[in-house]
Amino acid sequence: MKRPFAYITAPWTGSSYQDNEQALHYCRQVYDAGYTPICPLLFLAPILNDKVPQEHKDGLDMDRDFLRRSHVLVVCGESVTEAMKNDIATAERLHITATTLDGILTVKGQGRSCGKK
Repeated sequence: MKRPFAYITAPWTGSSYQDNEQALHYCRQVYDAGYTPICPLLFLAPILNDKVPQEHKDGLDMDRDFLRRSHVLVVCGESVTEAMKNDIATAERLHITATTLDGILTVKGQGRSCGKK
């Protein structure tokens, strides 16, 4: 079975340990819902030094390329940051569906039913 790519965006805190744990949790849920999770935080952050301007720019370019190749943008977490708003705007411009993690899980029958929290 070929799984469509799902790009994960979330309000990352800046704490490597906490962000990685949360990203792994989100990725597992997206995988269980039938998608291939794409989360640049997990594989670009250890490689690129965000404090080096060229590497920061390269990271942003790679992030956008991964989003362009994705079938869906999955918005995770309780709040929406500026970076997440940029991801949502990019997805909209590229005609990529944006949804929440709860939305994907509900559609796939793994989450809570609509209207319940």
